[in-house]
Amino acid sequence: METQLVPDDGTSVFVQARPGLFKIAHRIVGDTSEAEDVLQEAWLRWQRADRTVVRNPSALLRTTTARLAINLARSARKRRESCASPWLPESTDLDATPEAVAERHDAAEGAVLLLMQTLTPRQRAVYVLREGFDYPYDRIAGLLGIGVANTRQQISRAQERLAADRPRRPVDSVAHRRLVQAFLAAAQYGDLAHLEAVLATEAGAERENA
Repeated sequence: METQLVPDDGTSVFVQARPGLFKIAHRIVGDTSEAEDVLQEAWLRWQRADRTVVRNPSALLRTTTARLAINLARSARKRRESCASPWLPESTDLDATPEAVAERHDAAEGAVLLLMQTLTPRQRAVYVLREGFDYPYDRIAGLLGIGVANTRQQISRAQERLAADRPRRPVDSVAHRRLVQAFLAAAQYGDLAHLEAVLATEAGAERENA
């Protein structure tokens, strides 16, 4: 299904972001038609959003698309009685209801918890920045102090771990809350610097303890 765009002041932003959004959706659902359905819903949500308060439109569109795609993938996999890989959820305020805000916070908490239970700090940092916020590999490598080839390898390892049925690691509640808050601030207000700092600090601690 092709997304039908209605000309208005938000169309150009969506059109520019659309190729990247399609890649995100297709990578999660694995089907072109379903990916188009995800983009259609993302477009409708973008139209309903109060864009005057959106500081980072591309981050909003990516997290919205990712949340919709993973929900679709989870539904399909549940029907096949198999597990879905986790994804970072939509966390930006698309409406003002307290119930919706609470639901998005719960989704963020659950997704981050699963990433912390499954991935190493370095894998988690690369995964969040690359898959959640579309950072280029060289920028991630610079932030974490590793090579670009290593960065790509970390993504592959993270995806393998998320797809496998592995034992879950215990998670420190303070570290979990800190990362959830950093992710929500990045997705909602564009505070990427804080998210970078939290992820890089965790990855650095892993390197020092190795």
